[in-house]
Amino acid sequence: MWLYSLLRIVLFLALWGIVVAAGLHAFFGAVVAAVLSVPLSWVLLAAPRAKLARNIEARMAAHRDERAALDAELSGEDEPDNPN
Repeated sequence: MWLYSLLRIVLFLALWGIVVAAGLHAFFGAVVAAVLSVPLSWVLLAAPRAKLARNIEARMAAHRDERAALDAELSGEDEPDNPN
């Protein structure tokens, strides 16, 4: 997650620097860079974003499995059928 966030920030800062170097005011340049960074990050950062999504999905699946195991344990489904 940190890598993807860092890449988004670097992309924004690079665009901001280019826009300011082209002669736009710093604030207006930041707005233009923010607007440009959204579609560019969608295209240029597709692989890191997909890796981040896979990582999050794997963590969520592991959490669901742990939760299901804990729910089964607490409900007594793992206990034998013959109580003494």
